[in-house]
Amino acid sequence: MSAGLPPSIVALREELASGLAALDIELSPPHGDALLGFIDLLIRWNRAYNLTGTSDPREILQRHLLDSLSILPFLQGDRVLDIGTGAGLPGVPLAICCPEREFHLLDSNGKKMRFLFEVKTRLRLSNLVLIHGRAEDYRYEQGFDTVLSRAVASLGDLVRLSAPLLGPTGCMLAMKGKLAASELAEVEPPYTVRSVQTLQVPGANAVRQIVCIDHDTPQDGHNP
Repeated sequence: MSAGLPPSIVALREELASGLAALDIELSPPHGDALLGFIDLLIRWNRAYNLTGTSDPREILQRHLLDSLSILPFLQGDRVLDIGTGAGLPGVPLAICCPEREFHLLDSNGKKMRFLFEVKTRLRLSNLVLIHGRAEDYRYEQGFDTVLSRAVASLGDLVRLSAPLLGPTGCMLAMKGKLAASELAEVEPPYTVRSVQTLQVPGANAVRQIVCIDHDTPQDGHNP
């Protein structure tokens, strides 16, 4: 993979390694190459598809890729749904780093889905499931262990969209900037905010937080 990458992307290798070390993530060289390959694809497709607000490789590494990977310790279970995944953030970086988990990426934007199909094909991500559609219309009988979002506007929206898709012991994860108390108050029973933690993203200046939301009590037919 690295042999086909432009010099501007290959030059990120040491910074990527440093960022992964700061996040306590150990990856094999092929997985590191896949992360760099994802950055390359983002930049090349961004010209026509407007996937991110920047095409600077270093900014993409810090603001998008390492930011996405900072939530890895909070994932639970084997089946993860990324609602409103857009350009595959955080779903694609997480799928690269967790090949043993299955990541479902949901978005209603057809252009972004075409980009993600290219990503899945080029990077050979067999654990990636692409879903073109709206969260309001999507159902998954088994339920997900983790439902996450980096793009949903509010915590209330995340709960509304995620509740029908969550497994009996699953959790919701919302990636946020600095949170207002009024937004936390949008989460109402039978759901509760389990924790709000500040994410330590290498190179990031802005405040980044992860909100973990659980079902208050075991659902019918399931033991605690």
